[in-house]
Amino acid sequence: MDIAWLSDLRALAETLNFSRAAELRNITQPAFGRRIRALEEWSGAPLVDRSTHRLKITPAGEIMLSAAKDVVQRLERAKHELDQARAASATLTFAATHALSFTFFPGWVQSLGSSTTTVPIRLLSDNMNECEKMMAEGRAQFLLCHHHPDSEIRLHETDFKHVELASDLLVPVAMRTETGAPIHRLPGTPEEPVPHIAFDEKSGMGRILAATIPARPGHLRLAPVFTSHLAMVLKALVLEGKGVAWIPESLANSELGDDGKLALAGDDEWAVAVKIVLIRPRARMTELAEQFWSTVMLARKR
Repeated sequence: MDIAWLSDLRALAETLNFSRAAELRNITQPAFGRRIRALEEWSGAPLVDRSTHRLKITPAGEIMLSAAKDVVQRLERAKHELDQARAASATLTFAATHALSFTFFPGWVQSLGSSTTTVPIRLLSDNMNECEKMMAEGRAQFLLCHHHPDSEIRLHETDFKHVELASDLLVPVAMRTETGAPIHRLPGTPEEPVPHIAFDEKSGMGRILAATIPARPGHLRLAPVFTSHLAMVLKALVLEGKGVAWIPESLANSELGDDGKLALAGDDEWAVAVKIVLIRPRARMTELAEQFWSTVMLARKR
């Protein structure tokens, strides 16, 4: 049986007219009639009652119409899913934490050369929890994030591996006064704790800071005033003088110069060294994704 015959029957049921149905199906009326006859022969029963002035679909035709609707919908859905799968295999999909989406990802991809800049890329920017979930569910091929050995990435090493791409620092910053000093300075005192604009627990940097800052020397006195997983939000609030925040140096650099509005709010001991890493599944990916991984590994050797 030709699947097109099912669509022919649906068109005839809609119009109850051979001529108009043939127009809908973009074929001649004689050819359309032959296809309906062929479907009836395949079914072993008349599907159209031609004995009256107005065509009617027979009970057997109603059964076939119900089946035709189901079959056509299933085939259309399958084709859509196949189209999506083909598009996915021709696209590189990255999950990336918000800060790296803004500060690192564009320049890094550009630095890899034309073999990557001409490839379709989909960037999914979110907090670390959601990025890990995307990787675990296979919705992204790569994860770009900050990493510190004292802070766990919640993707099992037996299933995923990573490569270090660059180094960064999480530095405490505050609004700069006219003299160049920060308006707030670590470590604070019990009487005057430092207002703290913090990363929340869903962010990768929040996890890193929670695992590392308490181990630093000195008695840190902080008073939480705001929490977010967005580094850009933390930076904006610091620029308004709301408190101190640890943010990536790569994000703060533009405002840390002599003409900038930010100043370091503590000595070097309060900075946290981190790595920028790219994570992938250990299982083989699409050919395009594997080629990209090879390009990244070659770039690291230069």
